[in-house]
Amino acid sequence: MTSHESRKQMDKNVYSVVLCVQEKLIIIDRIIRSELSEVIYSIAETAKANNLKPYEYFEYLLEEIPEHMEDIDRSFLERLLPWSPELPEKIRKPK
Repeated sequence: MTSHESRKQMDKNVYSVVLCVQEKLIIIDRIIRSELSEVIYSIAETAKANNLKPYEYFEYLLEEIPEHMEDIDRSFLERLLPWSPELPEKIRKPK
C-alpha cells in the first residue's frame, strides 16, 4: 500500500467515525429535546392544576430563578412551586 492509498484509507476511517459520532449526537439531541418537552409539559399542566396561568407562571420563573443563581441554599425554590401561596396574584387565574 502506497502512502497515498494509506492516506485515503485513513481519511475513509476518519469519515466513518465522524458519521457515527454525528448520528449518535443526533440521537442524543432528540432524547434531550424529548425529555425537555416532557418537563415543560409537566410544569404547564401542574400550573393549570393549581389555577395558574401557564404562560405567566413560566415568565415569572424565568424572571425569578436567575436572581438566585449564586445562592447555595435552594430553599427559594419552595416559594416558586405552583401550589405556593407566596406566588403573585398576577399569575393566578381569576376566581
